Amino acid sequence: MKYFLGAVALLSTLPAAAAFAQTSACAPGTYGSPDGDFVVMVKSPAVAAPGLRYLFRDGRRGATTDAGVPFACGTDEVTVGSKPWSRIAFRETPATFDSVGTKMTGVLIEPPGNDPRRPLVVMVHGSERTSPIGGVYGYAMAAQGISVFVYDKRGTGGSEGEYTQNFELLAEDAAHALDQARSMTAGRRGRAGFFGGSQGGWVAPLAATRTKADFVAIGFGLVASPIEEDREQMVSEVRAAGLGKDAEALVSRLSQATAGLLLSDFHTGYDALDAVRAEMKDKPWAAKIEGEYSGAIARMPNDMLKRIGRARVDNLELIWDYDAVAALRKLDTPLLWVLAGEDREAPIETTRGALLGLAKAGKPVDVYVFPDTDHGMFEFTTNADGSRSATRITDGYLKLLGDWIKGNARGAYGRAERLTQR
Repeated sequence: MKYFLGAVALLSTLPAAAAFAQTSACAPGTYGSPDGDFVVMVKSPAVAAPGLRYLFRDGRRGATTDAGVPFACGTDEVTVGSKPWSRIAFRETPATFDSVGTKMTGVLIEPPGNDPRRPLVVMVHGSERTSPIGGVYGYAMAAQGISVFVYDKRGTGGSEGEYTQNFELLAEDAAHALDQARSMTAGRRGRAGFFGGSQGGWVAPLAATRTKADFVAIGFGLVASPIEEDREQMVSEVRAAGLGKDAEALVSRLSQATAGLLLSDFHTGYDALDAVRAEMKDKPWAAKIEGEYSGAIARMPNDMLKRIGRARVDNLELIWDYDAVAALRKLDTPLLWVLAGEDREAPIETTRGALLGLAKAGKPVDVYVFPDTDHGMFEFTTNADGSRSATRITDGYLKLLGDWIKGNARGAYGRAERLTQR
């Protein structure tokens, strides 16, 4: 998840959908059909004005300035096919709250009406520094009849403090966000809990041990430590290259060596790293190994690592050997975990095993995997050099999240495979 480099987004070249010519007349908003389908349109720094970023419930996404946009915009409605979809009149309420002496900013998004059974979800975001306020995902949840509280992580957007990736501190922030959201929705909500994406898979379950949460939903997160993630990423790389078990064992030793440096604040562990470097020296493929951080560490000389290694790699207070399973064992809260079957950022092998073990032990865990998807639940095409280009969010993912949070997940969700039964 690129801790020390900030968030890494899957940059996509989106295929044009043939239906309508591009239009610049679209207004930001969420537009819904009578049967519950929707499209969200928001301003985005990635899309030049007057264009907007759009996202459908089925995962199609793009910009309104693309050729072949699959809708036409009118006044307070869009036309999809031959059918008009009306703007959904959300109620949006700005808020501030205190967390560990830090002023945080957020926004509560509520669907129309005052349903006392409507669920409330606090969105716990990944490692990105960009503000989730005004983004597509909060509105995509709200369009499914869920009250949503989004907030800026500390040190980003309108929230004060220093940006960090310390899970303990971020969990405190998330817990305070849920407390704030509960107070704002008293009398017009039912169950309340968290959704966490990517790094939020570490933070949201931990936050649920700090305050009362009725559910936790996770998308493409890990039940593994950052050290284990690094090892799994490198193992995934050598497997993709068809290099065999010896290469897997070698990169596992590299991860173990770099972990020694990280856990000692770069004071000790250089002999072990040098020994692995010596093994890798005659391997042509070794120069291309990345992992989460081990590839970069292996290519830096020891004198540089001693001087700036910590500042370069370990400057965000990450808990490298974080015990994700321990946090989940403390929870008896219903848990949804959605895995991306071909996730290169967060390989799923250890996570899937841990989740199935928790389910076998009687924890209320629902696990789904979407095949042929990468981090972010993106479908993709594979380029000639082995890199991937994201195309769309896989169909069924957003609906699964919405239905599960509302307590009525059933049936098929795109190509998802359900791994647990309760």
